[in-house]
Amino acid sequence: MADKTRTVLVVDDDPDFLAQMSMMLSSKGFRVLEASSRPEGEKLLEQERPDLAVLDLMMENEDDGFVLSFHLRQKYPDVPVILVTAVTRETGLQFNPVEDRHDWIRADAILPKPIRFEQLEKEIDRLVHD
Repeated sequence: MADKTRTVLVVDDDPDFLAQMSMMLSSKGFRVLEASSRPEGEKLLEQERPDLAVLDLMMENEDDGFVLSFHLRQKYPDVPVILVTAVTRETGLQFNPVEDRHDWIRADAILPKPIRFEQLEKEIDRLVHD
């Protein structure tokens, strides 16, 4: 999957999910930057440009993932963003960045939690090219 070392920013307020994603992405050869909040993620983005971002939608605030994605895209417009969320399971609301194409959804994919790593891996392969 990863021919050269690529950096993935993972931001999620669930420490178990964060650790799991970090471990799985690292095992596939990715360098992982971890943050447990939107402010921490924004601080990391000031320090370096990731090749991809995997962001939780609902953290301290319900729209933190959207806000972080928006800020990331302002700074690095070509960095792919995958939002992961339990919002559909919890509320029944569904977001589809391809079909809904709202300017405020600055994501290339939205995946439901619980996430299957194979599904995330497939999206990463689709979004990150040499």
